[in-house]
Amino acid sequence: MQNNDRRSFLKTITAAGAGIAAISNSASANSERPAGSTYMGDFIAPKLDKVRIAIIGCGSRSGTHHNHLAFIQNTEIVGLCDLHQDRAERAKKNVLKQDAKRHANVKLYTGDKHAYKKMIAELKPDLVYVVTPWEWHAPMAIDAMEGGAHTCVEVPLCLTIEECWQLANVSERTKKHCMMLENVNYGRDELLFLNMCRKGVFGELLHAEAAYIHELRNQMNDNSTTGSWRTYHYANRDGNLYPTHGLGPVAQYMNLCRTDDNFGRITSFSTPSRGRALYAKEHFPADHKWNKLEFKGGDLNTSIIKTTMGKTIMVQWDETSPRPYSRHNIIQGTKGAGAGFPTRIALDYKKGELPEAVFTALAGKKDHTNYHAWTQGEKLAAVYAEYDHPLYKRMEAEAKKMGGHGGMDYIMNARVIEALRLGQPLDQNLYEGLFWSAVGPLSEQSVAQDGASLAFPDFTRGNWKNTKPLAIIS
Repeated sequence: MQNNDRRSFLKTITAAGAGIAAISNSASANSERPAGSTYMGDFIAPKLDKVRIAIIGCGSRSGTHHNHLAFIQNTEIVGLCDLHQDRAERAKKNVLKQDAKRHANVKLYTGDKHAYKKMIAELKPDLVYVVTPWEWHAPMAIDAMEGGAHTCVEVPLCLTIEECWQLANVSERTKKHCMMLENVNYGRDELLFLNMCRKGVFGELLHAEAAYIHELRNQMNDNSTTGSWRTYHYANRDGNLYPTHGLGPVAQYMNLCRTDDNFGRITSFSTPSRGRALYAKEHFPADHKWNKLEFKGGDLNTSIIKTTMGKTIMVQWDETSPRPYSRHNIIQGTKGAGAGFPTRIALDYKKGELPEAVFTALAGKKDHTNYHAWTQGEKLAAVYAEYDHPLYKRMEAEAKKMGGHGGMDYIMNARVIEALRLGQPLDQNLYEGLFWSAVGPLSEQSVAQDGASLAFPDFTRGNWKNTKPLAIIS
């Protein structure tokens, strides 16, 4: 190595080490749980016969939630809050269509960014849904928990590591749930793979791949809702800004943050930033606000996570490139693999080691399954029949009726209410939402340090080792 190259190399390593130290310090500074606080991993709140709900945000995403929550029995929508009066009124009409008698007393709070605080103080709801732009998620969740409410928050749960710790501390002190609304965990195929993982069908799990590949450049034409604020994130931040839809399910397959393993380190790289600027130039006047932005965020980000037990997860994010939608949804074990988009399975089993119908569907040679080729399409019918998740089978009819990304949204919302009423832990605990969301800011820091390997802070403070695996809910 030449002297100049060596000096450059040492300079890079020193900078990377400083970044790692900063993250490590962030972890150690919060290693002690404050006195009087409660670990929330397996937390069960007192049962609620009826769940009184307030919703902050009545925009496009809110419609799914307020319709579902108004439909589910033993709920009462007590408050709706939005900056815009017309959106709140439209949401109220939808709620009353579901059950005008049960939700007759719903109140509206509008016209001010902090009107939600008045709603929480006056109505004292049991549960608050936060359905607002990303930068409001953590502050509103904190205010809701401080106001005595359990909280469900749209993805991501927060934007910074500091906010992760704030949410952890407030939830543990107030003993209020804070769950991120990761709906993809409730998709049929994601629940299928979860059930197969719990039954050991894929063997020992070693690797997963997750993604959110969704071309959304057309949101830049939106002047009033999502595109009006997300575009600034794409312009000013460079990392994996939206990791949880792909990561949430595979993290639960691998039982991360619960007994078996946890998030260890992350390294991240982004491609050059091209697509958003090209789209703005092609579709908007030269003096348009989008053409005045410098788009810093790479079109595609790839992050690699290493778990504490040495397993790996690749996480990709791309809302810019012209390519088909995918969440990857790949899980690899010692006995085979499952993958999504399209759903495919390949297993390594001898005759007699699988249910006969499943073996026949996957068979290659007479006495062995074919793990050199994917089985997909109609041939997977026997796999679904054998391994469909019992929660999906129980809620399938209502989920199809109520909709929401094929019904996954409904199953998620119904399970939140069911767990609160029956006195069960939530399916996604606070810390899972924190780890999945932390990929955002950690990936940004890693990209900025040319792929430096950064440690995840342990938001559980070591308690993940004693947290029960997610149960297969029947």
